[in-house]
Amino acid sequence: MASWKASRGRGGNITGFVSLDYGFGVKWLEVLKEIAPRVSRVGVLRDPTITGGSGQLGAIQGVAASFRVELTALDVREAAAIERSIGSFAQEPNSGLIVLANPTATVHLDLIVALAARHRLPTIYPYRYFTAGGGLISYGVDNLDLYSRAAAYVDRILKGEKPADLPVQNPTKFVLAINLSTAKALGLTVPPTLLARADEVIE
Repeated sequence: MASWKASRGRGGNITGFVSLDYGFGVKWLEVLKEIAPRVSRVGVLRDPTITGGSGQLGAIQGVAASFRVELTALDVREAAAIERSIGSFAQEPNSGLIVLANPTATVHLDLIVALAARHRLPTIYPYRYFTAGGGLISYGVDNLDLYSRAAAYVDRILKGEKPADLPVQNPTKFVLAINLSTAKALGLTVPPTLLARADEVIE
């Protein structure tokens, strides 16, 4: 598990909701190759201080050969490093990006999306708000569903239930969002099978 929203009770008991797991990395690579099959070099944009990011990178590395891609970890923590790393990585053809979920990526959302467009890099993001902001495609947990379920747990705990009695739950709803305008700008044709699976298509 990469991260979770948890409530700690007396005695160290924990409950909560998993928001990401390492398997997401495999799905991100799969979807990126589906929308941009010519990609053979993939940069994984991550904050190296986030423990979960290392697990996700490891999961992607474990399947990279089966997708015939070469992986490069792009370790960044601030804007200058993001611009430098993406600019350097994009020099080679058939390159694409996977942006891991972390606060650094969220803070610099606009910069990352703009750099991906400038360097014509097909990029997959962890949440739909990246795609709504101009990113190509995103796949991740439906945060609204997660918050709703967490609120129900808070209510039960406030009414006297012990956190230890409430199991940690995995996400059950996911959102696949595609920005068709960005796909067109990158010269990509979105496969009909991918469009059919999309929860949101942004024109």
